[in-house]
Parts: sequence; structure tokens; C-alpha cells
Amino acid sequence: MIKNILWDLDGTIFDTYPAITYAISRSLNEMGFSLALNVIDGLARQSMDHCLETLSQRFQLDVNVLRERFNDIYRDVSPARQVPFAGVRDVCEWIHAHGGMNIIVTHRRMQSTQALLDFHDLNSSFDDILCVEQGFPRKPDPALVVAALEKHALVPAETLMIGDRELDMQAGAAAGTQTCLFGNNPVTSPADIRVDSFEQLLRDHLER
Repeated sequence: MIKNILWDLDGTIFDTYPAITYAISRSLNEMGFSLALNVIDGLARQSMDHCLETLSQRFQLDVNVLRERFNDIYRDVSPARQVPFAGVRDVCEWIHAHGGMNIIVTHRRMQSTQALLDFHDLNSSFDDILCVEQGFPRKPDPALVVAALEKHALVPAETLMIGDRELDMQAGAAAGTQTCLFGNNPVTSPADIRVDSFEQLLRDHLER
């Protein structure tokens, strides 16, 4: 039985990839380069580090300069353009109603994570936030997931790691949790559950 959920943020709680893709594209444009949006989006969905490093190599750019330009542009993108996916609040409410916890485990910085939660009035849906800014290595290293489990004394077998990328599945599996792949990103690592919507997760895997 699933009692608790560990949530990835980008592409899982919030639909942030369009804003991220825009900011990367504009950064390249300002540096004199261009690339199709769907190519940038595909790279960003693997990971930001992979995306920026790949683009820096392709266009012979300093990755730190590109990252700084991206951060400056992305910082000005309104949270209104980065909406939560339908059903996130409903799933969180179901977990809370059944005595469980919702915890965010993310590569995103705490300040920008909090800004999205504040703007969309989702603070009460989540019980804690753990991020790499606190000193944890990035997923697929399971340290971030393990820390969340240990901090809140969660039983791994009763906890579901939800994410949209392979590294989320790898981190959850290595920490002993159940795993749920949200969306249709191609992955090779197995996931215990695959859903295209949170309505599907609620209907087929929680309300049983």
C-alpha cells in the first residue's frame, strides 16, 4: 500500500519545461546561436546539467557563462507561466487524508521552489522540501531520497517516488521505494507504476 509520496518538482509537480526551454533558447540567441525548441526541450528533460553541457560543447561556449545567462533570464519568468499539473493537489490531499506525507525531493534551489509553491498556493500540500542545495548529490544518487525517508521515518516499501525522468526512477529504486514514472519521457529503467495523469494515479493506484 502507498502511504507516502516523494515528489520530483520540474516536470512532475509543475509544468516548468516550456519556461526552461524558453530561457535556454533566449540565452543562446543572445550569445549568437539558435537551436530548435524541441531539441532544447528534449535535452532539458534529461537534466539541466546534461542540457547546458551538451549545448556548451556544441556551440563551443563556457558552460558557466551559459548557465549564468540562463539563470538570469529564467529568474524573470513568472510562476504564472509554470503551472501545476492537474490532479497534484488531489493526490496530495488523498495522502494527507490517509495519514501520509508528501515530500519534495528536487535539484531545484529552495528559493525558486518556494516561489512556485507560494504563487500557486500549494504550501499546505507538502510537508517538507529536500534539495541538492542542502548538500545532497544529484539524482540518480539515492542520497536525497534516503535522507527524506530517514528524516521522517518513512517505510520505503510504503513510499512512492514520483518523477518524470529516468534518474528519478533510479534514485527511488536504489533507496528501496516504489517508483512512478509520470508522463511519457523514454526511460530504460523499470518503474513500478506508469501514469499519464495524476487522475490516473489516484483512480488506479491509490483509491483501491
